[in-house]
Amino acid sequence: MTDHAQAFCSEIIGNAKPLEAVLRRAQRVAATDCTVLVTGETGTGKELLARALHRASTRANGPFVAVNCAAMSKDLLESELFGHIQGAFTTAVRNREGRFQAADGGTIFLDEVGELPLDLQAKLLRVLQFKEFSLVGDSKVRKVDVRIIAATNAELQDMVKEGLFRQDLFYRLNVVQLRLPPLRDRACDIEELAEHFIDKMNRRYGREVEGISAEAMNKLRRHLWPGNIRELENAVEHAVLMALGEEIDAEDLPLLEEEEDLEEMGDFFRPLTDDGIDLQSTLRKIEAHYIQQALAQTSGNKNQAANLLGLNRTTLVEKLKRGLPEALAAIG
Repeated sequence: MTDHAQAFCSEIIGNAKPLEAVLRRAQRVAATDCTVLVTGETGTGKELLARALHRASTRANGPFVAVNCAAMSKDLLESELFGHIQGAFTTAVRNREGRFQAADGGTIFLDEVGELPLDLQAKLLRVLQFKEFSLVGDSKVRKVDVRIIAATNAELQDMVKEGLFRQDLFYRLNVVQLRLPPLRDRACDIEELAEHFIDKMNRRYGREVEGISAEAMNKLRRHLWPGNIRELENAVEHAVLMALGEEIDAEDLPLLEEEEDLEEMGDFFRPLTDDGIDLQSTLRKIEAHYIQQALAQTSGNKNQAANLLGLNRTTLVEKLKRGLPEALAAIG
């Protein structure tokens, strides 16, 4: 990574070209007050990028307030975001400031913004349009000066088509979109990231692991990392705790299922020859493989499986209806 990009976001480690391209775009808008939509799979570092945007903005001395929109019920989320007055509902025994008030003069980061219910989407739209909102249970309109950075691992455009996300809100949020690449597209960064996490876990647990064997590193490189950087960090944490010597060996790593899958799916990843391949057929097989794996892992729960795959439930159901291999039928 260039020195300039490294200074912009030192927490995001790597030199892969897709990552550098995103960080260069982020730097160009950081100092402005524009709304930013950060997209990418779970575990790619969306909040790290949001914090970097805040630090490089004119609001750097103001608060940075992060809200996980998927972590709360609809009723709790409304109060959490906008606050409430005493008596607004049964348990509202006193006035309470919301996250937007807390972020006044700074930045609010709305993680998993696709999880917002439609009625709260309307309130968020008003904040974006007019910089104003009302506390739950209060008719008084309050002004707020915040920059909004939103993040999602969902495809909001698909949600708009399905009636699950407001089109006008999508356009307001999507002024500048920054899509973080998955770790599988940043294979050249795996070694540097692994070394960084070894140092981090050494400090956390008082260990003295100095490196990683070639066999173990090869194992890391062969993994597809569906959980991205977060999954890699967890794998290294496990390995540091298991390591008996100064170096992490392959047996110190947790089970990385996709490594076995690569052997089973060898035809999918064979080198391209002059004979070529049937790309569409191969992609359908890969898609079916991971849908089957997600459904098996969640005992057939389509909502949870769709979340693992970074899909909306409706999109997953449509893919199943289109007719994937019969192996999926038994899982449901």
